[in-house]
Amino acid sequence: MSKALAETPSKSDADSTPIPPRERILTVARELFYRHGVHAVGVELIAEAAQTNKMTLYRHFKSKDELVVAYARGLAEDGDALWKRLATTFPDDPGKRLNAWVDHVEEILTSSAERGCALANAAVELQADHPARTVIEDYKRRKRSHLVELFRDSRYHNPELLADEVFLLFEGARISIQCGGREPALRVVEMLRDLLARAPRDAT
Repeated sequence: MSKALAETPSKSDADSTPIPPRERILTVARELFYRHGVHAVGVELIAEAAQTNKMTLYRHFKSKDELVVAYARGLAEDGDALWKRLATTFPDDPGKRLNAWVDHVEEILTSSAERGCALANAAVELQADHPARTVIEDYKRRKRSHLVELFRDSRYHNPELLADEVFLLFEGARISIQCGGREPALRVVEMLRDLLARAPRDAT
């Protein structure tokens, strides 16, 4: 176990309020699953890193599979929250909303901590009938729908086709990073901006 995980605090820095065990378990599982993979991380390591025990872990999650579902659901909720923030911040300006999303993509792809999309990484490890796969697939469909809506609001002529192209660019770049292709992935933002600049749309 890493030093950072061994020193995971059980209280928040802000108000010294004890962090509930379920939250600690999910936080640690999220880090370990992303870093090492779902299959490689056992419940013993998660419980130890969360400063609890297997009995407590199983009190909150009946099985590791249930924990993996909660992990995927939390990631999906974070992704959904991004689109809500963009809509709230730029409710009447799709151009700024689009630019903010592209900036978000750039931030992800240039982060030294990026190891690919956590949901996609998990999906590769899971059987087709695993319940977390449904969470992941539903989220990816919502993400594409958000892109279609964003491009439609930005007055692009073929928002669905553009959404597919952009979706594949971003998803492919993250997979490339996971496979060691960081340099090609770093070119994706430039490719994305060029694609959006060239795609036909109505004058605003």
